[in-house]
Amino acid sequence: MKILDKYILKTFLTTFASVFVILFFIFILQTVWLFISELAGKDLDIILVLKFLLFAMPRIIPLVLPLSVLLASIMTFGNLAENYEFAAMKSAGISLQRAMRSLSVFIFVLSIAAFFFANNVIPFAEYKFINFRKDIAQMKPAMAIAEGQFSDVGSYNIKVDKKSGENGNFLTGITIHKKINVYDGTKNVIKAKNGELISNDKSNNLKLVLNNGYYYEDIVPKKYEDRNKLPFAKSSFKKYIINIDLSKLNNTGGDDYIISNTNNMLNVNELRYTLDSLNKSYNKDVVSFADNIYQRTGITYNNSTLGVPSNKPIKSELLANYSDVEKSNILKTAAANITSANFLIDGSKLELEYKQKLINTHLIAFYEKFVIAFACLLMFFIGAPLGAIIRKGGLGLPIVFAILIFIIYHFINTFGKKVAQENGLTPFLGCWMSSILLSPLAILLTYRATNDLGLINLEVITQPFQKLFQKLFPAQK
Repeated sequence: MKILDKYILKTFLTTFASVFVILFFIFILQTVWLFISELAGKDLDIILVLKFLLFAMPRIIPLVLPLSVLLASIMTFGNLAENYEFAAMKSAGISLQRAMRSLSVFIFVLSIAAFFFANNVIPFAEYKFINFRKDIAQMKPAMAIAEGQFSDVGSYNIKVDKKSGENGNFLTGITIHKKINVYDGTKNVIKAKNGELISNDKSNNLKLVLNNGYYYEDIVPKKYEDRNKLPFAKSSFKKYIINIDLSKLNNTGGDDYIISNTNNMLNVNELRYTLDSLNKSYNKDVVSFADNIYQRTGITYNNSTLGVPSNKPIKSELLANYSDVEKSNILKTAAANITSANFLIDGSKLELEYKQKLINTHLIAFYEKFVIAFACLLMFFIGAPLGAIIRKGGLGLPIVFAILIFIIYHFINTFGKKVAQENGLTPFLGCWMSSILLSPLAILLTYRATNDLGLINLEVITQPFQKLFQKLFPAQK
């Protein structure tokens, strides 16, 4: 490796390491803010908090790595151009492509490492992250409930005045709001003097044992005028047991969160195997649904022309030979069959749509492992020529360009994946849309930087106006 390659590589690595650490710290703070409700006020020691963050860190890499490459490339080549080092290289016959050669090899190796990281480390970390959150709830069940405030746990809102015991299992002054029916406004309230949280390592259920309390239940009278009296039923108990599903504690983002994290726990080989099983199940359900419909309707189809009924004579008046009573019964039976068939079609449609979305999410998880590798290459070939063109280093203008480009990239990537999940696009196009749209930008910037054309050729814009001005106001001799 020549001295020039060592110098450029050392400059880039120094900048890249600094930018990566800063951005990684910023995204870690964002992760802490996202899960602050699980960490704050739950009597967790520092070791558990550090483990929590350690398992959450790998999921940040797909965001931090491409942005770090982009910003470091702009800053490195911007500094070289600003300090006239590129001018010295060009005077010595060294082109921009030659200056980028050593870094291109490094970025290529980094992209391969990013793929293996996304394929091996991130799935393992996601698995440990989800299970660690459940283990915390089992080891410290009181973390599900904070003192002096209502905690939303599954179908219950629970508030306690005080927690005691080694793990905060013993509760005092318990108030529970049970979610019943949000439409008519009814609710159940449970109050108890004290209680205890009991967990089991082999079970996903958290048992809450209440002692010496009352159970209040709203009653909705049949007569509307009696509803203003707000009647309710009250009963007392010496012991009351509530079972809470611990899986509800791991669901901070709804069903999509569970599905996406399940996909992210799998590597490429596991995703291929899962996709093969899901596709076979989907195709089997489609054939089964079609056969069921054919049997219900009694329509037979030719094998040669799918969906075209076989040629049989159809009478114009099928009910002509029946009495009025028989006609009525036949029509009622037909209407019932049609209604039943519609329910079957609607139910099967929802089930097939769900399975298709599940296939799409697995395909997205599969393609994402390759997208992160290509994103490193793409951001380098955007950042390096852009830095050489703007000729600005430091943390000023490069940060503006880097954030603007990355926001566009991330927005398109997120939008494409969301649309692909809903079957609006193919998962391949949804995942690769941002790379496809920004690749021409990388080619254009590299071409313009190589030929010293600048970022924007202002003459192309101003020349037509100059010609028009000269025609309108010709110079006087």
